[in-house]
Amino acid sequence: MLFLCYPKCTTCQKAQKWLEDQGCELTIRNIKEDHPSKEELKQWWQRSGLPLKRFFNTSGLQYKALGLKDRLPNMDEEEQLELLSTDGMLVKRPILVSEKAVLVGFKEKEWQTIL
Repeated sequence: MLFLCYPKCTTCQKAQKWLEDQGCELTIRNIKEDHPSKEELKQWWQRSGLPLKRFFNTSGLQYKALGLKDRLPNMDEEEQLELLSTDGMLVKRPILVSEKAVLVGFKEKEWQTIL
């Protein structure tokens, strides 16, 4: 499974520990240093079944600095994907990509049900 995280993020640390405790084999990718491409994001978004807005780190400094709360509703999906692909810190984390699902943000009960 591919685990995209920001190592300094406590939620990411908690999710990684939980996954390792479950015996999951992970390929860990630092979302800040090796941010997802537009193509990856599009594929994960489509597989996840989630609204694209859920892929944005709405509590992040970058999200707020760019005024995305007001800008996103006026952007089409391609523009949003392009923006997400420019900076890993704009992307909600952690993201877990497995054969079964794409999970965004760590919610233990949700992850347990899907995994």
